[in-house]
Amino acid sequence: MFCIATGAMVSSGLFILPGLAYDYAGPAVVISYFFAGLLAMTGMLSIAEMATAMPKAGGDYFFITRGFGPAVGTISGLFSWFSLSLKSAFALIGMAAFTALIFPGYDIKLIAIFLSLIFMAINILGVKESGRFQALLVTLLLGLMGAYIIFGIPRVSSDYFLPFSPYGFDGIFSTAGFVFTAYGGLLYVGSVAEEVKNPNKVIPLAMIISLLVVSILYTLMVFVTVGVLPGENLSGSLTPISDGALAIMGNWGMIAMTIAALLAFISTANGGLLSASRYPLSLSRDGLMPQLLSKISPRYRTPYISIVLTTVSLIIFLLLDLEILVRAVSTSVILTNILSCLALIVMRESRLQNYRPVFKAPLYPYLQILGIIGFIFLLFEMGLSAILITFLLILVGFFTYWFYGNANHIANHRAVRIGIRGCPHNMLSL
Repeated sequence: MFCIATGAMVSSGLFILPGLAYDYAGPAVVISYFFAGLLAMTGMLSIAEMATAMPKAGGDYFFITRGFGPAVGTISGLFSWFSLSLKSAFALIGMAAFTALIFPGYDIKLIAIFLSLIFMAINILGVKESGRFQALLVTLLLGLMGAYIIFGIPRVSSDYFLPFSPYGFDGIFSTAGFVFTAYGGLLYVGSVAEEVKNPNKVIPLAMIISLLVVSILYTLMVFVTVGVLPGENLSGSLTPISDGALAIMGNWGMIAMTIAALLAFISTANGGLLSASRYPLSLSRDGLMPQLLSKISPRYRTPYISIVLTTVSLIIFLLLDLEILVRAVSTSVILTNILSCLALIVMRESRLQNYRPVFKAPLYPYLQILGIIGFIFLLFEMGLSAILITFLLILVGFFTYWFYGNANHIANHRAVRIGIRGCPHNMLSL
């Protein structure tokens, strides 16, 4: 589980975004990454607690539905599904940018589509096989990132950090929202909780360690990159870490970090597909999406229809503009974290007898309240585009529930009352 969450976070958010984020914050982009990590902790601890009480497929969607009902749950489930699918598409775009450095002239989109089909096959085979693949990728990735930091710190020049914050605090906070997609991998662990052995212990531990490791790596790697590259070279670069490795270690360093980037993109695309596919599964089980999506492979015990649908959506997202894609991912991840913090407050204050988490988030409810305020602040700092994306996502979720889930949900409750066998479980049960 540590490898799934870590591999999902360490990809495009690190190997592509620093160059784009530098345009908005300057050298203070280092603070933006660190601040985003601090806020991610509030949502992570909330999800970790609820996952130990309700280790079900769908993760945050399942928790939010039980806290706020099926209407908000449908919106939340689609938030998470979109964000994880978009994040995987972002990883495939990153693969395209780096593959072009190694194999110029090839049709990048065809390669990305081919790789997405490979990931689909791996995920259909099951979490165990996918997890082994993920563990190998993350081990190699962390080793290469450690080498970058060790060799890079002695080469850092303080001159490249002046002026440190040319766009002020607004630039720092708006950029923190822009790069928040980098921490979206924390959602991955909760979404596959149903398929994890000993989730009460494994899930909180994996999430906490993963966030700590990734936050430190992000901060140090962005710090080194800003410190070894002139601003004009870093600004807008789609290969900032590879450019930094070239300045630190020469051509061999650039090749090594390009390989690390490709491993990270593969890891994220694989982990993203694994987790995103569990949201349609959970929505389907609750009657909020077609029942076909809840079909499980009798041989591999995986939701193969949901995996195929998620792969198709991932391929479609490849057509989006890069900046729109990044803002859409960050916005949906921020909204999911807000709802997760709110859901934990509802669960605790409702004092439900069946809500018995093994792990409890510390500093409740102050940490959750602080997180909610911080996330809302980030959305407004990101500007009009984030607000419009928020409105659009809520609208899509609302209409999905209104035209499909609502009627199906009412029918399910009528079926329960008259005693029809085989109907879906009570939506409000834990």
